[in-house]
Amino acid sequence: MFSAKGTASPSGARGCIECAATAARARPAPTNPQPPTTTSHPLRVAITGGGPGGLYAAALLKRLDPAREITVWERNAPDDTFGFGVVLSDETLGGIEHADPVVYEALQSHFTRWDDIDIVHRDTRQTSGGHGFAALGRKRLLEILHTRCHQLGVDLRFRSEAPPPDRLAETYDLVVAADGVHSTTREAYAHVFRPHVEEHHCRYIWLAADFAFASFRFEIAETEHGVMQLHGYPYAADASTVIVEMREEVWQAAGFAELDEPESVERCAKIFAEALGGRPLKSNKSAWTTFRTIVNERWSHGNVVLLGDAAHTAHFSIGSGTKLAVEDALALAACLAEHPSLERALAAYEQERKPVVASTQRAARASLEWFENLGLYLDQPPRQFAFNLLTRSRRVTHDNLRLRDAHFTETVERDFGCPPGTPPMFTPFRLRGLTLRNRVVVSPMDMYSATDGVPGDFHLVHLGARALGGAGLVMTEMVCVSPEGRITPGCAGLYTGKQGESWRRIVRFVHAQAPGTAIGVQLGHSGRKGSTKLMWEGIDEPLEDGNWPLVAPSPIPYKPYSQTPRELTRSQLTDIREQFTAAAWRAARAGFDLLELHCAHGYLLSGFLSPLTNRRTDAYGGSLEKRLRFPLEVFDAVRAVWPEERPMTVRISATDWAEGGTTAEDAVQIARAFAAHGADAVDVSTGQVVADEQPAYGRSYQTPYADRIRHATGLPVIAVGAISSWDDVNSLILAGRTDLCALARPHLYDPHWTLHAAAEQGYDGPGVVWPAPYRAGSRRPQTGRTDAPKPRLTLGS
Repeated sequence: MFSAKGTASPSGARGCIECAATAARARPAPTNPQPPTTTSHPLRVAITGGGPGGLYAAALLKRLDPAREITVWERNAPDDTFGFGVVLSDETLGGIEHADPVVYEALQSHFTRWDDIDIVHRDTRQTSGGHGFAALGRKRLLEILHTRCHQLGVDLRFRSEAPPPDRLAETYDLVVAADGVHSTTREAYAHVFRPHVEEHHCRYIWLAADFAFASFRFEIAETEHGVMQLHGYPYAADASTVIVEMREEVWQAAGFAELDEPESVERCAKIFAEALGGRPLKSNKSAWTTFRTIVNERWSHGNVVLLGDAAHTAHFSIGSGTKLAVEDALALAACLAEHPSLERALAAYEQERKPVVASTQRAARASLEWFENLGLYLDQPPRQFAFNLLTRSRRVTHDNLRLRDAHFTETVERDFGCPPGTPPMFTPFRLRGLTLRNRVVVSPMDMYSATDGVPGDFHLVHLGARALGGAGLVMTEMVCVSPEGRITPGCAGLYTGKQGESWRRIVRFVHAQAPGTAIGVQLGHSGRKGSTKLMWEGIDEPLEDGNWPLVAPSPIPYKPYSQTPRELTRSQLTDIREQFTAAAWRAARAGFDLLELHCAHGYLLSGFLSPLTNRRTDAYGGSLEKRLRFPLEVFDAVRAVWPEERPMTVRISATDWAEGGTTAEDAVQIARAFAAHGADAVDVSTGQVVADEQPAYGRSYQTPYADRIRHATGLPVIAVGAISSWDDVNSLILAGRTDLCALARPHLYDPHWTLHAAAEQGYDGPGVVWPAPYRAGSRRPQTGRTDAPKPRLTLGS
């Protein structure tokens, strides 16, 4: 909902139509299976829906080609609108300014601007500045666009239902469906657009107040029925938008389901009387509703194209609905001007906008889920709570917030315990008898480079390099507890004395050459995912020869062509538990500082936890309590031989990303069970349990699961999953969403990732130490001259 002054929002949306051709030429030409259905530059354009997106598309298309005949159908009257204020970013305004200065100037004269965000929780207000908002009334925005469309000669038909989409497609060159969340066009062609609609867990109502908040205001109310929140911001000198939101069960318990509109409005005003200064709230055909996220696989069909909420929605808590619709209009107009055929233009529009919208929707999902789970964070210290709220969508980060409001960020750091000049990632963290000097973990990464399970020189160099690279904790790959428990013939093990001695050599090197860096071992058994080729020869593909038999909780193959495992008997369960115990004993003798039990990613112990892979009917299957039984037995056996002062963690898959699998709430219960048996932390990963999973990938996409487990159980967590920048690590740590961050691919790209993170932040303290031989490289090398003399004369020919 906000972007820093003078900085570009990360959405990456197009700014101006005039530079669109250059950008388009840099992209590969898109392909579209739909045949061309009309001329390259449509002259007759039908637009269904007279909201900001449809109106702005009409104005742009008419301005670019005055010969166009453009008709807009809007079922409501010109002055009907069901919202109040609209927030637009500086980036969106820049695009409007270049594309249509007339509209831009009209908007500028009506904007209300402010910088601050106030967060009020438990009678404490925290203020963060430098955020740069601009808002105006939705009705005023529509009036400006109506005027502009009339000036340009667009045919606006109010109180008129548009003809059916198929009839419009037959009689117009182009049909732009800007008919909103309940788009009839999208539904008419649902078999082509393939929409996915997801309803969320909160109810909200859109209201207004007859005064202007001094800032963007978030107010938290803890009532006898549950937590409620107010989102408020000014949009005129004497008016503010007010949104009241709460989870469905809170809404029901508070009796809002039985109240009519005036009663609901009055009740909301009483609950948030302090924020409103005792003033009333007003409504405009306001109704309680649940937010629906809409995603379409395709955005165009022949000469019909979706725009705005018809194509996609983004939760109001990041304020991007109108912004996205306006940017859609800019991109559509630009693509129509750039490309020689309608087919290519619509394909280019979709290709350009989809990634931008997907990124915004990921941020919006993170934001809405944060508010859905607001109750988890209520006991955070006030400033950390505010920082957590401000960074909830991952669009605003620690470094970005420091640019906006250095004083606020420094106070959060001080409360957290950061010494002056110390980024959060370089603060120490204690697990049992082990103190890590920083919060960075080199995540376990299978190398498939062992011979007969013995780690060799490759492992010494691989793990040694990353230990020298400054991380607080370096983890081995999954080390297998038996030959049959390997994933591939190249997997490392700890089931022989020779393997134990080889690991001891590696541990000695880390302790001697990278003092202060801890090294941990991850123990696991492949289960049904074993006896496969090396990753680069065919991931999860069975060996062509030399296979070994597989075992699992239930006889279910991982993939249709995978080997079917045998269901483990009681005696085999005992044998495997003893294999884990023997491996843990060897790990202790090798000198590892920490042991992690691998109960994730569909391997053996994970296979017991998931209902999709555990179909047993004995004491080890059925309810979650029973599915936990064997992993807990193994944990207890390992903990019994693992030295008391050394910590033990567990890696879990917090969701299977598949219907009927492990859920986020299951993950909380699993974490609680391991904590009760003595786990010192939970390493929270997701998925890889079933082959038909559908993960929601994105930046830091797994961290919400770690966040939830941490706040629901109080257990320390390690967050993993597409955490790639030191800014992300600082943000997650300082917000209290995790205690440690594990990074895999960044450490493959740069073994000295942590040292370089320190150098880039100007940090030189106890949280990271450059090895003496590398100290000369602790400053970024110069990359070339930047002070070349500038030309002083321009000579004619």
